[in-house]
Amino acid sequence: MNKITLILLLGISFISVAQTKNSKPFVLGYTDELESKILSEKRTINIYLPEGYKANDTIHYPVIYLLDGGADEDFIHTVGLVQYNTFSWIDRIPQSIVVGIANTDRKRDFTFPTLVEVEKKRFPTTGGSQNFMDFIEKELQPFIRSKYKGTAQSTIIGQSLGGLLATEILLTRPALFNRYIIISPSLWWNDGSILKQDSQILKETFPQNTKVYIGVGKEGLATSKNPHVMEVDANILAEKLLQSKNKNLKVYFDYMPEEDHATSSHPAMFNAFRLLYPKKD
Repeated sequence: MNKITLILLLGISFISVAQTKNSKPFVLGYTDELESKILSEKRTINIYLPEGYKANDTIHYPVIYLLDGGADEDFIHTVGLVQYNTFSWIDRIPQSIVVGIANTDRKRDFTFPTLVEVEKKRFPTTGGSQNFMDFIEKELQPFIRSKYKGTAQSTIIGQSLGGLLATEILLTRPALFNRYIIISPSLWWNDGSILKQDSQILKETFPQNTKVYIGVGKEGLATSKNPHVMEVDANILAEKLLQSKNKNLKVYFDYMPEEDHATSSHPAMFNAFRLLYPKKD
């Protein structure tokens, strides 16, 4: 495993001056590489381990899976939120392992096939979500279980196209995770067909306790062929879930009018942790 180091970049000249003999790397986590037979490529997986994690003790930790989890994507600021919320004086969420899945082709991995010609042209590699979900279920999760001390409690976080994929997992493979943080999801994809998707998660007989947070800013019209207002689509998804017969499903809808598509992810994650883990008495 290679350590991920975080360096505050204020300019090349400043760094060269500031690096004295007493300087040390600031270690944030680790990087693993996973050879995927399903995707026919090597994938980079970034790992954050909670303070006090020891490979040889008996403590196990919940696992948070992060889409767009590269070091230059959402991994660093998400780990910061997780660490902050697990400080002993905050104690909002349990100490957790964070698994950041770095991208190679997110437009391929996060989308199912579309019938909309404009989307086919804009995203020529589109339609690989089934393979990517297989990768998560059959390769990544077993890899994490074998190498790190995770519990059965697992969360997935996805924003934009990542939110579309998290929604598809929720509706088609709901048992993969028991907490879903879906932020500004691109539900306009394929003219909003996913909003018509039936699912076991909607059934009264679905046994797993599942919590879903859906957060969206004031985002307006999506860049799709037919008009889709992103916050309206997100609200339709929330209502679909809320109206289900599943008594084991808890849904939170969070509209943030002061945020937009670019700024929603960080405050949404903070709000999600607050709502999914109510304050302890």
